[in-house]
Amino acid sequence: MPQCEMCGAESSSLTTTKVEGAELELCDECTDFGTEVRTDSGSSASTKYSTSSSSSSSSSSASGGSGSTGGGGGGGSSRRRDMFDDMDQVVTDYDERIRSAREDRGLSQEELANQLNEKASLIRKLERGDVLPSDEVQRKLEGELDISLSEGGGDEDAEWSGGSSTTTTLGDVVKRKD
Repeated sequence: MPQCEMCGAESSSLTTTKVEGAELELCDECTDFGTEVRTDSGSSASTKYSTSSSSSSSSSSASGGSGSTGGGGGGGSSRRRDMFDDMDQVVTDYDERIRSAREDRGLSQEELANQLNEKASLIRKLERGDVLPSDEVQRKLEGELDISLSEGGGDEDAEWSGGSSTTTTLGDVVKRKD
């Protein structure tokens, strides 16, 4: 009889569940710790995730828009897509972009903060690079100052796709001590 990969209990039916990024075969009691993996056989090979405690009709409609945007699955890609692949990242020089755009418009930090309905201390921290802007503040800054503070999340993965013919292995790097 199969065993639950989390608690070790023997169960006649196990459910594939994603817990903190790992897919495990879990018993009914342990499925509450993650999200149940449901494969949609009607469409492409994409997987849908739904919380096991909610009903399947509401969870499938809630997760429908946040699934992968790839459609067909991208040919030879062996790595599964997750929610972080579609997220934009804040550029590294966001502090300089905010400061220069504010100064170009002749605004003080206090005036910009009033226009954004935020605190002046937040603008100071952003311009020093002490804090990253939240999504809401980032949208406000981009709209008010007409700048872009984000870069696409999927661009950096292109160099790791494995398309090169020369592959470095651990044996190429390690020197044995015979």
